[in-house]
Amino acid sequence: MHVDLDSFYAQCEENAKPHLKGKPVVICVYSGRTQDSGAVSTANYEARKYGVKAGIPIVRAKKLLESTDAAFITMNHPYYEQVSERIMEILRSQADTLEQASIDEAFLDVSARAPSNFDSARDIALEIKKQLLTQENVTASIGIGANKLIAKIASDQTKPNGLTIVSPLQVSAFLSSLPVGRIPGVGKKAEEKLTKLNVSTITELSNLSANKLVEIFGRSLGTYLYRAARGEDDEPVKEREQPTQISRITTLKQNTRQTGDTYPLLTDLANSVSEKLKEQAMTCKSVAIITILTDLSIHTRSRTLESPTSDAKLIETTAKQLTLEFLESNPEAILRRLGVKASSLAKESGQTDMSKFLTAQ
Repeated sequence: MHVDLDSFYAQCEENAKPHLKGKPVVICVYSGRTQDSGAVSTANYEARKYGVKAGIPIVRAKKLLESTDAAFITMNHPYYEQVSERIMEILRSQADTLEQASIDEAFLDVSARAPSNFDSARDIALEIKKQLLTQENVTASIGIGANKLIAKIASDQTKPNGLTIVSPLQVSAFLSSLPVGRIPGVGKKAEEKLTKLNVSTITELSNLSANKLVEIFGRSLGTYLYRAARGEDDEPVKEREQPTQISRITTLKQNTRQTGDTYPLLTDLANSVSEKLKEQAMTCKSVAIITILTDLSIHTRSRTLESPTSDAKLIETTAKQLTLEFLESNPEAILRRLGVKASSLAKESGQTDMSKFLTAQ
């Protein structure tokens, strides 16, 4: 099963700002050179109807949407990561094994929960959709197949909020008329080479011999294309070894630069990070704060700890010190959002900090 969250960043922003619902929403990465310099990261489906897509200049997107009340929003990656973490926990609860492919997509092996039964797999997918909508108010497009390749291609078949199931007997018919660009990993250069061979569909690709493809694309890509054209893939769903960081972020009730306004929030954020560390039996060696100012600029400040910890009080104290230092060194800064991040993570091994040692006595 491949779960692909629909225009994820835009959905996050719409949930945080309900007045955006129904409007074209464009998530931007600004370069800072001029007011509109930079590129589009993603856009919701309302914006895509006007031709806005990832990678185009922000100036171009504004031109395409000049007749609408579109919203152009600075990317807020820490916030999206926080939502993604919660969503991945929902998906993990429905999978035998989960492999997070990116912040907004994952592969799920559900073989044991739905052994050779695509009806049962459909039920799992529908339950996932229900939980995502009720708990996080997001939709996802889901593809189900006998392997990761087919599942990923299937998830892109019907968007947004789609569900496409391809049984082993349906693979050939499903792939036959699709363009070669639908095969994961086939980029513009590969497509150009295939076009010169009069190959535009997956069926036409399947008519090329393995030797011919290896000759043109090399052994690795050539072999992959030969197998992909036949729907073959034996790569297992693999659980990530461990997260690289854990972060929590929140919006202040009012914009401020007073530390007294931030401290209660930092306590809550530190407790949440600590709980997640303990839940995963992990410690951190670095604590950071994430500050988003009223001009929407994002700043971080971090500190390496003397020893690994998951202690909420130590994380809280460190975060408060970092916040104070940031505000003192940036006299014009006014905070809009604030976050706490733990990184340099490792699995716990024995007594990892003094507080645990004292508690054990």
